[in-house]
Amino acid sequence: MTAQPCAARLAVLATLAALTLGGCSTTSGGTTAVATTGVSAAAEDVADGTGVWDATVVHEISIEVDDAAVAAMIDTYQETSEKEWIEATVTIDGQTWERVGLRLKGNSSLRGVDDGADPTDLPWLVRLDKFVDGQELDGWTSFIVRSNGSETALNEAVALDLLAEAGLASEHAIATSFSVNGADARLRLVVQDLDEAWEAENFSTTGLFYKAEAGGDWSWRGDDPDAYTDVFDQETGDDDLTPLVDFLDFLNNSSDEDFAAELPDRLDVQSFARYLAFEELVDNFDDIDGPGNNSYLRYDAESGGFTVVAWDHNLAFGGVAGWRPRGHGWRLPGSRRPRAAVGDAVRPAVGPAVRDALGDADGHAFRDAGRRAP
Repeated sequence: MTAQPCAARLAVLATLAALTLGGCSTTSGGTTAVATTGVSAAAEDVADGTGVWDATVVHEISIEVDDAAVAAMIDTYQETSEKEWIEATVTIDGQTWERVGLRLKGNSSLRGVDDGADPTDLPWLVRLDKFVDGQELDGWTSFIVRSNGSETALNEAVALDLLAEAGLASEHAIATSFSVNGADARLRLVVQDLDEAWEAENFSTTGLFYKAEAGGDWSWRGDDPDAYTDVFDQETGDDDLTPLVDFLDFLNNSSDEDFAAELPDRLDVQSFARYLAFEELVDNFDDIDGPGNNSYLRYDAESGGFTVVAWDHNLAFGGVAGWRPRGHGWRLPGSRRPRAAVGDAVRPAVGPAVRDALGDADGHAFRDAGRRAP
């Protein structure tokens, strides 16, 4: 490891330690930043799930689905990249539901999938109430069967537990004995879908939830919300892209002075700094600026600010991937704001404890905290 990435990792470690120990302030120049997360105490207890999310046992999930329907769904995905819903019978821990929604889940994890793929090995989104209203299990309706390059998916399970321990919104994750159409069961990790039920568990305030699309970016596309429907999906709340469009306008078009001064009022900078440090420490390059553009943005209707929500940790701790970019430094994809500009704006807002931990008056150490080691 070269000296520069090593110094960057030390800076990240110091940042995370300072934040985790609660030694940082939410003020900048004596003014309280309004963009607080609203993350509830439940987020820190996410590893202590109950019922279907009890992580102390291995759950059983079996799916019965028409083979021809699966083949047709895969053909459609290969030809159009569309992920069609099909109907299936699903049994979870001995309880069975008919006419459950089933579709492929993921992007890079579906590269190379073809008609010969074993459905037991594919990544799935299972939605109990897709075709029959009211179907649920312990109040939950959606379950994501994750893909992973390892046999156990422990890297993602541990990363999600640590994410919650760091005080960031995370997901319940359970080990399952998973099979499709009577095939030999596989050990598969199943996690929560980031839907309205998940949002209510993790956040104590009302808001809107947006998902960045894998092929999208964070560029400014004008005032028309329809221009953003291909790059962001709204996951919760009444349809309203106005807060997102306004944030992207600020991100791309504000002056450097206004950007630095106003960012703490528009983004939860404490949470964002902790997020960047966390992703670095668990060695997850497939994050907000990775090849999958993996992130969510939550708009807090009470504070008027945004929170970056982490998603997709199956490549954490050096998880297997087909390729890994070299010299990778974080930035918001498509945005004109590089990591240095965001770092300069975030650093003074997170308080003196972080600045003391970094020991760098001009801010370069904090900016380097976002740089990926080769």
